[in-house]
Amino acid sequence: MRGSRVPARLRSLADTVRAQRRVSPLQMLKTSIAAVLSWMVAGLLPSDQPPIFAVIAAIIIVAPSVNQSLAKVFERTLGVLLGVVLAMGVGLLFGQGTWVILLAVVLSVVVAWALRLSVAAGNQLPISAMLVLALGAASPTYSVERIVETVIGAIIAFVINALIVPPVPLEDTKREILTLAEETARSFERLADASIGRKGSEKPGLLLVEVRLLRPMQERADEAVLAAEESLALNPFARRYRPRISAMRDSLDELAHITVPLIGMTRAFRDHYDDELTSEPMMREIAIEMRRIAHDIRMRFVTPHEIGPEESVDTKPLLTTPLIMAAPSGVHWMLIGSLLEDLRRVHGVVVGEDER
Repeated sequence: MRGSRVPARLRSLADTVRAQRRVSPLQMLKTSIAAVLSWMVAGLLPSDQPPIFAVIAAIIIVAPSVNQSLAKVFERTLGVLLGVVLAMGVGLLFGQGTWVILLAVVLSVVVAWALRLSVAAGNQLPISAMLVLALGAASPTYSVERIVETVIGAIIAFVINALIVPPVPLEDTKREILTLAEETARSFERLADASIGRKGSEKPGLLLVEVRLLRPMQERADEAVLAAEESLALNPFARRYRPRISAMRDSLDELAHITVPLIGMTRAFRDHYDDELTSEPMMREIAIEMRRIAHDIRMRFVTPHEIGPEESVDTKPLLTTPLIMAAPSGVHWMLIGSLLEDLRRVHGVVVGEDER
């Protein structure tokens, strides 16, 4: 038993250090170019030390978006500046030695905490102080050279990240929205099957559990759209991508106004379900409308992203004709009325009417 737990723990440890997706080859190439150019340019400085600070800055600052790169430029430069100044002061006061390096690291951590620096700048401060004291004399000349190196590496990395195909996560954003739309359509189909008691349909309680999973999916899609919107800041090619990202934001907002009544419908179905409900004539009509909604969701949010630009498809909604009401029996009128009202709200979003 104990031996069987070890591989699982190792797999769990491996999952914590491995990313879900690889860094794109383009991002890897840009980081390599920035590191090499930073070494070459900073190597022209009249210094006996290798331009390590420039290369470190270049590697860190090539980020998934130009806006993030600019933020890292300031964080990295500030951290190096404070770390170098602190190392110079500690070195001039106490000389050199292992304990002096440790003292500088501790003081750097305290200074970062006192100034409420960001995580990146706070981590950079003690690293820079330690490298300055460990690799060279803590003199004003040496310190200025390290700061200049860092600035050179930061500027080169930022320029390369901005000019060589700035990354815009369009595919990741589209995938999250399509996943949300498809699962929303399937949720309507599952609820339609349960409404008429179709064989193999899921129980009302399980339906509610599954439909609530749309909320974290919606949050992931929203994070993806935010990342795409952020990637346009300071992006010289932002005009090319802005209409597509704006359309994705609109699609996500519309899906949000569909999932809310969908969750309400599923909850009401679970709360008021009984064995006689599926024999109600109106439930069969409601189930048909739910399937039409599932079709319309796919036509509006999924199909347009999957076909090529030269193809055309009819995306007109099926949910266009009003229901003819039949009087429900017993206490089922409360549930049926609630379902019909939510269907009306969803219909308004699908056909583009203002029902939000």
